Amino acid sequence: MTPVHFAFSSAFMLGLTGLAFHRTHLLSALLCLEGMMLALFIALSLWALQLGSTSFSAAPMLLLAFSACEASAGLALLVATARTHGTDRLQALNLLQC
Repeated sequence: MTPVHFAFSSAFMLGLTGLAFHRTHLLSALLCLEGMMLALFIALSLWALQLGSTSFSAAPMLLLAFSACEASAGLALLVATARTHGTDRLQALNLLQC
């Protein structure tokens, strides 16, 4: 395993463990998701550069577009829950009350 591969896989795993274990606020969950997407984007960009093929050059941009859509949807949900519940804590959200 190269040091670059280790760095991006450990960054992805740190984001995943942060998402799994620190689920108190919705904003921290969104930040962990963005960290995971950033690690995936950089790893996919380096992979496309190493292959040198033009067919894989659009994949990082497509991932970046989906990441931007995910971030905007997450922020919209954050604003909506902050307005309705008054907080962004995940314990305040109850699906049985909806």
